[in-house]
Amino acid sequence: MQVWNVSDSATAQAELARLLAVMARLRDPDDGCPWDRVQTFTTIAPYTVEEAYEVADAIARQDMASLPDELGDLLLQVVYHARIAEEAGAFAFADVARGIADKMIRRHPLIFAPNANAPAMDYEAQKQAERAARQQSGVLDGVAAGLPALTLAAKLTSRAARVGFDWPDPPAVLAKLDEEVAELQAELPGADPARIADEIATCCSSPPTWPASWAWTPRPV
Repeated sequence: MQVWNVSDSATAQAELARLLAVMARLRDPDDGCPWDRVQTFTTIAPYTVEEAYEVADAIARQDMASLPDELGDLLLQVVYHARIAEEAGAFAFADVARGIADKMIRRHPLIFAPNANAPAMDYEAQKQAERAARQQSGVLDGVAAGLPALTLAAKLTSRAARVGFDWPDPPAVLAKLDEEVAELQAELPGADPARIADEIATCCSSPPTWPASWAWTPRPV
């Protein structure tokens, strides 16, 4: 396989190998760190989400001094999950790196194809083909349920818009929001917690349904 130039590749490979070794040592069942060696996918997952937000925060603040440290914390999460999986015989870090590299090459045939006559491929069509290979044929398949609520709603709405479920303009969304708020107000006298919760959820789902053509993205909360 062709190898493209990467700045200071040897150092990067050496440091990554060192990080993988550090994690293996921390997870050593006999004399590793008592905290690290008992962690699982489930217990580490919240830290993974937290570290991703800290990366986003450093970028938003344009804090280039802190960004390498935050990216390192996030990279550690990938190494951590891969190590747990390797111990279970599921996969290893090399499988993770190989998988994402293969995916990027597959999704960019005009960049990585061996000849200039490679067919152009729609990026979304390629993702749909990948979902089909995973037997995910539904429009909403592949949307992570663990996303923040507003981001999840926006993702689902974006997917729905691809099959024609979209609002024609912002006033239509506001009219729908007014309708949902009226329904919430109607439920207040009865004070049924389940129905009130349902109506509040419906109200909250209206802002993320802003017309897809307006490209509005909610700030994760």
